[in-house]
Amino acid sequence: MSFKGEYQIANLEQRLPNNEVRCNLSPRNCKMKEGQLGFCGVRGNRDGRLVTYTFGKGVHLTEELIETEAIYHFAPGAKILSLGNIGCNLNCQYCQNWKTSQAKFVEDKDVHSFTPESIIETALRHNIRVLSWTYNDPVVWHEFVIATAKLAKKAGIKNLYKSACFITEEALDELLPHIDIFSVSIKAIDEAYYRKLTTGWLQPVLEATKKIYKAGKHLEVSNLMITDVSDNEQSARNMAGWVLENLGPEIPLHFVRFHPEYRMRDTVRTPIDRLERAQVIAKEMGLQHVYLGNVANTDATSSFCNFCGSKLVHRFGLAAHLESLKKDSSCGNCGKAVHFNALDLQDSLENTETTLPDNELVRHTYEWRGDIISIHVQAKNPTNKEASIYYRQKTMRQNFGKRFRLQPKRAFVSYWPNLMQKKSGWKLLYRIS
Repeated sequence: MSFKGEYQIANLEQRLPNNEVRCNLSPRNCKMKEGQLGFCGVRGNRDGRLVTYTFGKGVHLTEELIETEAIYHFAPGAKILSLGNIGCNLNCQYCQNWKTSQAKFVEDKDVHSFTPESIIETALRHNIRVLSWTYNDPVVWHEFVIATAKLAKKAGIKNLYKSACFITEEALDELLPHIDIFSVSIKAIDEAYYRKLTTGWLQPVLEATKKIYKAGKHLEVSNLMITDVSDNEQSARNMAGWVLENLGPEIPLHFVRFHPEYRMRDTVRTPIDRLERAQVIAKEMGLQHVYLGNVANTDATSSFCNFCGSKLVHRFGLAAHLESLKKDSSCGNCGKAVHFNALDLQDSLENTETTLPDNELVRHTYEWRGDIISIHVQAKNPTNKEASIYYRQKTMRQNFGKRFRLQPKRAFVSYWPNLMQKKSGWKLLYRIS
């Protein structure tokens, strides 16, 4: 694979006798002989040195919304630039991104090259103020994450780290100064589960999560509830109890709906009533902010004041609309603090109609019903001229949309529009300016 043709010296290297090297990024502490790769498939031994093969190598960039990352209490509705890489130090049986998280499946066509400077330039050009390190797991992209996050801070851009946090204390110490927001996926409070379904182990994840909390970072925790595996009441009690005991009642907890994928396709999506029961249990135990993920058209994704019950933020799928939440993170009804951060970064959530140009456009219309809350739009501009994409949502009550500019020879620009109701259609309109 061509992405392994280039490499650079990696952090957290331990040089050993006989030209061997140990990688202290992951709790696996992989020991490698000359030419060998670690478990992740993207870090290895070259001439007795620990190297990374994926500095600046990743999948396409995607503009999404911050709710995508199970972050509900930091700038609701804010745009993020999602950045995913290759390889992983886990091998979860249900991975949604297995074609890139497991390096052996990666195809060259899916690998793109970036520099820290190009990432920042893209974010600024699209008026995005949050970088999200996400998808497979950013742990194995360690050096590139830090290099880019440093530049992001200088440009006034926040960094969000969505991870299973299977990481060493030493590596986390290097990372913490550069990350503002952590979305930590704790799979279960169950060692046997971790060993069997993730190939990792639990304690490093818990220790990393506690350290992030003590560092004062914005932290939210998610828990994937797998059908007939971890979607039971005891699993919910274990998770909520650990958060209460080791973090705090104000930390948002997201119970996420499972979707069959990778090596766990012979099952069904998590029944909604089991997720709803988990939410009730966690709230009864004392957690103040408990949400359901990967579901739509339910108040379980919206935010409410714990004191007076007023709806603070209304959500449908990934779309958010502020209601009684004030900019100072208080409830507009009772005035109590409600644990939100960075509301000054929130983008305008008003629905506005995009004015279309007079000349003819190539039009694509999509209509659907059912359990779909977003679509993923990809576009490529192969020309030497700037191009534009217009997307417009049509609902029973209103039209609204937006324009995206595509620079010449840009590989891909992607976006997750959000659907505001069950019956909806999108018009994707494309032209070369």
